[in-house]
Amino acid sequence: MSNDGRTSSPNYLLRARKMVARGIPVAVVTVVRGDSLGAKLLVTSASVEGTLGSAALDELAGNEAQRALTMGSSGVVTLTEDVDVFFDVFSLPPLMVVIGAVHVAQAVVTYAQPLGFRIAIVDAREALATRDRFPTADDLLVAWPDEAYARLPIATTSAIVILTHDPKFDEPAILGALETNAGYIGAVGSRKTNDERRERLIASGATPEQLNRVHGPIGLDIGGKSPEEMAISILAEIIAVRNGRGGVSLRTATGSIRA
Repeated sequence: MSNDGRTSSPNYLLRARKMVARGIPVAVVTVVRGDSLGAKLLVTSASVEGTLGSAALDELAGNEAQRALTMGSSGVVTLTEDVDVFFDVFSLPPLMVVIGAVHVAQAVVTYAQPLGFRIAIVDAREALATRDRFPTADDLLVAWPDEAYARLPIATTSAIVILTHDPKFDEPAILGALETNAGYIGAVGSRKTNDERRERLIASGATPEQLNRVHGPIGLDIGGKSPEEMAISILAEIIAVRNGRGGVSLRTATGSIRA
C-alpha cells in the first residue's frame, strides 16, 4: 500500500529488467498525457499485463508495443486524440549468427561482442565448432544452417554472417537466411564466386529480388586481408546497413555525421 492508502502500482520497470535478464524482450507502456496519467502496461510477445484505463486503449497500446518490440525502439506515441504514451522498450542484444567456425569467425567474435552483439556460431563440423576455438561465443551449435535457424530467435535486428566458403554449406545457409527476417545477410567469397553462386541459387528457385538482400562479397572495401581486417570490414558494413548508410568516407559524405 502507498502512504495515502491506495494500492501501489506494480514495479513494471524492475520486472522488465528481470525479464530481459531471463532472455524475454519486454516493453513498459506509460500514459504521459490523458486522464489515466501514469497508468502502465507490461507487454511481451505473448502477454499484456495491467491497464491504461480501458480495454480499447489496452488493445491499441498492446498492438503498438508489439511493433515497438520488433523495432527495438523506445519513444512517445499518440494513441488517440487525448492520449499519449511512452514506450520503454527493453530489447535483447542483437543476435549475430555466424555460419562457419573459421579463422575469420574467431576475429568477428572478438570485435562484435564489444559492439553489443550476442553471437551464435554455427557449423556442422564438430572439430571446428568447439569451445576451445570460441570460448566467448554465447551459443555454439553443431548443426546445419537450416537446423540452427529454427533454433535461434532471428529478428529484424539480427545479422547472419556466412563465412563457410563452401557451396554445400553456404548455399543452404543463404537460402535458409532468406526465409528469415534478418536485417543483414552477408556471404563471403570473391565477386566471381558470388556471381556463380547467385546463378545456382536462382536455378534452385531463389528470385533476384530475394538475393538482393545478400551482401556478397561481404564487407566494406577497405583492402583487408588478415582475418582481423576482414572482421572489421564485415562489422563496418553491418553497422552501416543498420544505420541506413552507404559506408563511404566521412570526408566525402553529406548530411549529418552522427544521425
